[in-house]
Amino acid sequence: QVHIVESGGGLVQPGGSLRLSCTPSISIGSSLAMGWYRQAPGTQRELVAGLTRDGDTTYPSAVKGRFTISRDAAKNTVYLQMNSLKPEDTAVYYCNINFQNWGDVWGQGTQVTVSS
Repeated sequence: QVHIVESGGGLVQPGGSLRLSCTPSISIGSSLAMGWYRQAPGTQRELVAGLTRDGDTTYPSAVKGRFTISRDAAKNTVYLQMNSLKPEDTAVYYCNINFQNWGDVWGQGTQVTVSS
């Protein structure tokens, strides 16, 4: 069974930065796409950054220019760099990787809180 370990969440002041990491138990080379989602209390889970196997990225307008998704094949890790954080970015952030032979696999989630 494939699993994903996330890290990097925490408490940060408005305007600050955080970098989330996501490491699967199998090679990200076998993935078709990867993404970061978030879910705040009382809301639906939403995509905040997507990255295809070909390197194409997608971001919603709420985070475009502030968030960056990337991958490091040597470290087998997917990152989400978050800059200029706002209180409305507070949520549980989830990594999702779509693997060729396993389908969608989700991380356990990591809490990001933006507050002064």
